[in-house]
Amino acid sequence: MTESEKQAYQEYVKQKTPMHSLPANMAKAFVVGGIICVIGQGILNYCEKLGLDKDTGGGWCSLLLVLGSVLLTGLNLYPRIAKWGGAGALVPITGFANSVAAPAIEYKKEGQVMGIGCKIFTIAGPVILYGIFTSWILGLIYWIALKAGIVG
Repeated sequence: MTESEKQAYQEYVKQKTPMHSLPANMAKAFVVGGIICVIGQGILNYCEKLGLDKDTGGGWCSLLLVLGSVLLTGLNLYPRIAKWGGAGALVPITGFANSVAAPAIEYKKEGQVMGIGCKIFTIAGPVILYGIFTSWILGLIYWIALKAGIVG
């Protein structure tokens, strides 16, 4: 490759590479994540006003946030929110629900077993697997530390 070809390629890559503003992306994530949290807090406050205890209200809050996320995913709105808000939409429980619902919707045409059944945890599966594995390892370390008298 000649020097002029390398330079032309560098220019091509520069043109095709999307430019992102870190402060703008952080602000968008903050706004979207904040809105999701405000909605969740609103649900918790409403449950408290209905006289539900904290645990029951938390259960309803989780249930309604997951339901809302799945409905918005089905209407193809949550992916747009996630594209704009980035981690602000993908980190909360709503993002996890989206990561389960999106493959189910996408592979529905392949059938109940080979489509939905095989593909539903395509995105969320590794998160579940490594989350459980990590908690098991940390629990084992804690148990060993208890038996050794390191922690009390």
